[in-house]
Amino acid sequence: MNPLILPGATLGVIGGGQLGRMFVHAAQRLGYFTAVLDPDPQSPAGRVSHHHIPFGYNDAQGLAQLAAQCDAITTEFENVPAAALQTLAASRPVAPSAAAVAIAQDRIQEKSHLMASAAEAGALAGVRCAPYAVITTPEQLQAVPADLLPGILKTARMGYDGKGQVRVKDAAQLADAWAELEQVHCVLEKLLPLKAECSVIVARGWNGDIVSFAPQRNVHLDGILAVTHAYEGNMPAALSERAFAATKTIANHIDYVGVLCVEFFVIDDGSENGALIVNEMAPRPHNSGHYTLDACDVSQFDLQVHAMAGLPLPAPRQHSPAIMLNLLGDGWFGAEGQARAPDWPAVLALPGTHLHLYGKTEARAGRKMGHLTVTGADVASVQATARRAAEILGLPGFGFASP
Repeated sequence: MNPLILPGATLGVIGGGQLGRMFVHAAQRLGYFTAVLDPDPQSPAGRVSHHHIPFGYNDAQGLAQLAAQCDAITTEFENVPAAALQTLAASRPVAPSAAAVAIAQDRIQEKSHLMASAAEAGALAGVRCAPYAVITTPEQLQAVPADLLPGILKTARMGYDGKGQVRVKDAAQLADAWAELEQVHCVLEKLLPLKAECSVIVARGWNGDIVSFAPQRNVHLDGILAVTHAYEGNMPAALSERAFAATKTIANHIDYVGVLCVEFFVIDDGSENGALIVNEMAPRPHNSGHYTLDACDVSQFDLQVHAMAGLPLPAPRQHSPAIMLNLLGDGWFGAEGQARAPDWPAVLALPGTHLHLYGKTEARAGRKMGHLTVTGADVASVQATARRAAEILGLPGFGFASP
């Protein structure tokens, strides 16, 4: 299938969060009508879309309405039921496919796919997975090799932003952690000496064309993305090239269509630059790519629209160095827990600041409320402004040092 769906048609998205909202804005700017399937009547995407279908993601009536209204359909997050995407694909182009989303929903399937991609491309062009073991039965728990400890126990499904993950030092802690997670299917990954984290975002069309943004260097706090560094020199060139080659291989291996993000760890292996470990994939635009809205001539959401509609994929050009700060709901509360508004006037007085708030009506600790991207003529000025913005907003230290 290689559809060509021109502006004036209707594009649909399952999920009404901030990623869906930014997709809707991109589609509308190109002249498309939009429809959002989400049960929340106040969902950020639903509130700005031409059509909001207020049903659950696997509701038969809602899916029928979405298919009837739309010429093509995408999703804003990977935990939408893959069966729902399969149902929609019977009558409409759906990108990414149900099969691709199903892989990302289950760490066990994901590891299997990544290992298969590595075998196909020769260890993913010099990139490998962390040593791991699958734990689904007490027998597999008992058979975990000692050299995988200490490690990180991760639930196979529904884990994101650090949820469903427990660090364990030894076999006793591992057994306790698996019991704490109610013995659901898990993956144990060996804990490795981490130097840095990065991600690569690509867009792949129905015809196999693929384009990419340069790799981003990321800093996480408590498992949630805190800051993204996006500028020349943010990563050693050799690592950047290998990360892109690996991401392209992963996308091609499953004939992916849409925007795909692959996250990597940079580990200390004694070499000058370190080694790349592929962590996980996200079959959608990614938090680490939000800077593309302000620092590039085409954003990840523009490419999401192009890919699903069968339009040509322009190679994105970054015109400004950028740093993106994630804004969590914690910033809407003072030291004593009292509600307060962040000091937006002071932040927006800084040069090159671009504030994106997601239209969420309630701030909660750990909830993604928006992001702030800082752009400028050079890396030094962007770093200085981002550091000052973080101070004004009371954000913790975000690791602005060079890699």
